[in-house]
Amino acid sequence: MCSEGQSAAFKGFVWRLVNVMARALVALGRKPDYQEINRYASDVEPLLIDYFEYWLDREPAAAGWREELRSLAIDKKNLDKGLQSRGARAVSLVEYARRKKLYDPIAHALASTLNYEKSHFDKLVASLLPLMEKLTTGRTASLLSPELDDPTDWRPVFDWTSVIHLGGIVYVGLDALSDYEVAAAIGNSMFADLTSVAGSLYKFGAGRGLPGAVTPRRIAIHADEFNELIGDEFIPLLNKAGGAGFQVTAYTQTWSDVEARIGSPAKAGQIAGNFNTLLMLRVKEVATAELLTSQLPQVHVTSTVVSSSVSDTNDPVDFADFASRNDDRIAPETVRMIEPTDLVQLPKGEAFALIHGGQLHKVRMPLPSAASDPLMPASLAAIGTTLRARLDGPWNWPEAGEEPEDRDVV
Repeated sequence: MCSEGQSAAFKGFVWRLVNVMARALVALGRKPDYQEINRYASDVEPLLIDYFEYWLDREPAAAGWREELRSLAIDKKNLDKGLQSRGARAVSLVEYARRKKLYDPIAHALASTLNYEKSHFDKLVASLLPLMEKLTTGRTASLLSPELDDPTDWRPVFDWTSVIHLGGIVYVGLDALSDYEVAAAIGNSMFADLTSVAGSLYKFGAGRGLPGAVTPRRIAIHADEFNELIGDEFIPLLNKAGGAGFQVTAYTQTWSDVEARIGSPAKAGQIAGNFNTLLMLRVKEVATAELLTSQLPQVHVTSTVVSSSVSDTNDPVDFADFASRNDDRIAPETVRMIEPTDLVQLPKGEAFALIHGGQLHKVRMPLPSAASDPLMPASLAAIGTTLRARLDGPWNWPEAGEEPEDRDVV
């Protein structure tokens, strides 16, 4: 969500609301997924009622609260304006806890959301609802918020930590061409989750919660159409996740795409500064080419200038009719090692690369062709079909302590 200007206050309010809802759901023994958050974001009263009943049943000072609640007389005219627009059951529970002077941090935080008049509260969370709709619409909802107890859904439920431990491969097709908004929301969400996993690996190591020593793995992330995925949550993944074994490779057409997506040249420069290796094929934007050429030193070039001249004479006494002169002049000058036009005119399959501490290399790559390679897959769907055929069942995890084989790559 946007955090610039006046939007920062709305983002802070939404963050607190989502955090409170997540804490309440965890206390109730329910998983705080996107669908649950979307359900209660626009109407938090059902969650408040569920949590208050759960809390009061376990609060010794609230023994017999159900009988007392039935006889509780509440005049809505004497309540705050925010509570006057709320349902009777939620208002009764909040008022009962206030009169009995009972306190619980989660209950208090939920009750504070009722202090806002409902129409005003809806305006405060208006920026959250479109985002949650992007994450809970259609088949996206079942992918990101699976039903853990659904016996008819054979698909495995996995998280980044399990994939890393098993050495698996995850391909995420966001379909940004068909639905840019949903693709951006899901991509940013996944990168935010990966950043959280990187923080856990950095602090606690790869074997947190597992018996015995676990060898750390290198986690390779390839982000195609990088500008479609970039967000503020990606910056810490670049500049801090190296210690957790993360290696990020990003692909984009022009650097202006990244600047336009992130909305700040300073942040775009911060992102560029966290990539150690730069490989640049033919580009059509000079500003993108200068991303590489500006990092190269200037070199001294010596050029030779050939000069010749002829002069005649009108002196009848002089034996020579003319005189000629030839000069070779050496002119030193300082120029850039590579000009941006060199990158604009590169042939297909050739590139310049800055690797090994900024050393410049010229690269030529063989172009693959399915016509001469019988092992070239016909499509991504064919790869998936082959992998599924190599499995013994819908999912074939290795046993505990067993190294994953090729058949476990899904």
